[in-house]
Formats: sequence, C-alpha cells, structure tokens
Amino acid sequence: MAEKLAIVTGASSGIGLELARCAAGDGYDLVIAANEPMHEAVAELGIEGITVTPVECDLATFEGVDQLIAACGDRVPDIVCANAGNAMGGAFLDVEVGDWTYSINTNITGTLYLLQNVVRGMVKRDRGKVLITGSIAGYIPGPFNAVYNATKAFIDNFADALRNELKESDVTLTLLMPGATDTEFFARAEMEDTGLGQNAKADPAKVAQDGWKAVQAGRDRIVSGLFNKAQVAAAGVTPAPVMAEIHRHLAEPKE
Repeated sequence: MAEKLAIVTGASSGIGLELARCAAGDGYDLVIAANEPMHEAVAELGIEGITVTPVECDLATFEGVDQLIAACGDRVPDIVCANAGNAMGGAFLDVEVGDWTYSINTNITGTLYLLQNVVRGMVKRDRGKVLITGSIAGYIPGPFNAVYNATKAFIDNFADALRNELKESDVTLTLLMPGATDTEFFARAEMEDTGLGQNAKADPAKVAQDGWKAVQAGRDRIVSGLFNKAQVAAAGVTPAPVMAEIHRHLAEPKE
C-alpha cells in the first residue's frame, strides 16, 4: 500500500485512464471508477507497490458515488480527479428525456456530490488536491450538443467558485479544459458523422499530462493545447450567436 491515494472517475478509457496512469506512475494507490468493467485498465495500471481498486458504479446517482467513496475505506484521498462525463449529440428536441437528464446527472449532480463529500475530508485535514475536467465547450453555445456544453459551462463556473471558497485552506483546485480529444466520447454521443467527430483531435495522454502537471503545481486552470487556448480567447470577444453558428456547422448531423 502506498502512502498516497488518488480517486479517478471515468477511468475505463480516454483522459480518465491516462490520469490514472499519471497517478500510478507517481506512486499513488488508486480507486478508479466507471460505469463499465475496467479489467483492462486495472491490468495496465498494476504497478508494484500500489493498489488499484476498481469500482464499477453509476456516477450519475448518489448511490453510485456512495459506492465509490466507500471503496476508499477510512482513507482521505490526497487527490481526486473528477473526470467522468456523458454527452448525447443531436437536436435537443429529439433527444430522449432520459438521455439528457443522465448527462446532467453525470456531469453535474454526481460530480458535485463526489466533490462535496471528498473535499470535506481534505479541508478537515487541511491538505489535498482537486482536478476537475471541464471543457472549452463551456465557453461555446453548443447547438446539437446543447446539454453537454451547458453542463461544462456550469462545471467551469463552479470550479472557479469552489476554488475561491477553499482559498483559506491548503486544498487546491485545478480546472482542466480540453477541447476535442481522441476518446470514445464521439462514438458514445453518436457524433462520429459530424465535423467535430471527424476533425483532428488531441491525444488524451497529452491532455492528462497537462492536467496532472497543473494540479501537482497547484495551478488554478489549464487549457490543454494551443488551438484550444485560441478558441477560448476568441469566445471571449465573439458574440454568442456567432459562436453558436460555428458550433452548429461542426456538430449538426449530416443528412
């Protein structure tokens, strides 16, 4: 058993798995969570001297998050990487209620419930690090992925607010904001036939490394990738209707 413990959600693949690799490489025990089996992830993360505890649970529910927290036993994590996310592309009026509420519950409700419970322990101990995976999508109105972009706007804003609340403690909070990344996101969101799904994407390992370095340094936020930094800058001066039209061309399903 290692001295340090990390929680990583959404760790079955993509950015989450890469964050777990970063943690394992730095000698953290791991509690990793996803809503699907993680046999391959556990095998890849098995490094001598650390323990890897996989928790297959539904992070959109309080019960699922409680299951994850219980897996930590009496240990307060040294770092929590709140990375789990869900999206469903298509016109909002055509998306099933169960699909868009599941996205909100995964991206917002489950994430906040996890953070509230874990960060309380960190503050009581007066030590800990938090990494939240937001997105540059939070700066962009997202036609044909409207709920996802809106949830990331919430998360980006929430992270900045919570960081301020924690400033009197030795608990740091870092917001990781990637752009389009080469993960299973677009297949799961049924957006592979869109411009976003077909355009070049960032390497999830590079995104995770950017986030890991930033959280270890106690930085407030990191936008991963020069192009994404430019997009955030452009979003700050471009009218919302223009940004929405640009996103529409990238996200609207092809006929």
